[in-house]
Amino acid sequence: MKSALSSAIVAGLLASSLPVLAQSASGTHTVRLLTPETALKAASAALQDCRKRGFQVAVAVVDRGGVAQVMLRDRFAGAHTPDTATNKAWTAVSFRTDTLELARATEAGQPSSGIRHVPRFVGAGGGVTVQAAGTVLGGIGVSGAPTGEMDEACAKAGIVSIRDDVEF
Repeated sequence: MKSALSSAIVAGLLASSLPVLAQSASGTHTVRLLTPETALKAASAALQDCRKRGFQVAVAVVDRGGVAQVMLRDRFAGAHTPDTATNKAWTAVSFRTDTLELARATEAGQPSSGIRHVPRFVGAGGGVTVQAAGTVLGGIGVSGAPTGEMDEACAKAGIVSIRDDVEF
């Protein structure tokens, strides 16, 4: 009787997943990506927002896989800022979470603190996912403002500038 019940549960689960299996049977999957023009627009807007606030920063935009699409560095931004901005964007996309939130969640003593040992992980604010309709399209990272919160504010200004271009 127990095996009959188990078989019925398995059969029910398989039947409910047939539409999903049929969809994946095609062997392909469609994804949406930021165009280089859209990535550049976001990076430029973030850089301009930071300039208005008096900050010299670097801004990077990565695609949904974490590969850099655009990197802009203002005249007086520190030498470390291009790599840091790129890695903030990579971190946000890789973990599908803004880096300010990750910074808090991975502090010493937290259950996720080990994530800080992942190469390229940046546990500081300024990396934000670019999303539309619940889909991650990429990430934007800013480095060089006095705090991670200020970096994040500039990154979000970049996202606002492309909102109409990426909504679907």
